[in-house]
Amino acid sequence: MSELLTTNSIAFIGLCNEYCKALEEARESSRSEFIADMLRLLPRIYISASDLNLGESYYDSYIESSLDEDYYDSIRRDIESLMGPADIYLEVFEEDMKYSDTPIAASISECLADIFQVLYNFLAMVKDSPEEFILSSIAAVKDDFGAYWGQTLCNVLRALNHLRYNNADSEEDY
Repeated sequence: MSELLTTNSIAFIGLCNEYCKALEEARESSRSEFIADMLRLLPRIYISASDLNLGESYYDSYIESSLDEDYYDSIRRDIESLMGPADIYLEVFEEDMKYSDTPIAASISECLADIFQVLYNFLAMVKDSPEEFILSSIAAVKDDFGAYWGQTLCNVLRALNHLRYNNADSEEDY
């Protein structure tokens, strides 16, 4: 790799890989270990993604989908099973919430799987790619971060934080 890729870009790719691996191995974790892993990884991913800086010439890029629906569903189901009833939380940053008198439920497993999908596809794009293509892919994932998955990350982080530190009726000690 030349000096076009910054230290932060390389760190971001490493964090994406670590996150995807953690979700792929979720069924082998306890709930408390998994939540602790997510609370350690998600803020670092957020900071790293926020700090990705590329020139304007890279902002016409997109991430191709390489994750098939069955694999996405297996990741989501594994997390849903691990989280049990704690998988559902009330979402306050939903656009429809402005027009609703009733709470809107969200799923930790679906949020984490949605982030997994973006990062898995990103990693598939950059694997063994030339540096210019990697920079283009980083620009695309940064754009997607600002458009939607950054908010998803913040929302699920809030729910996971609540489970770790405020959930008095949990069956596991955190």
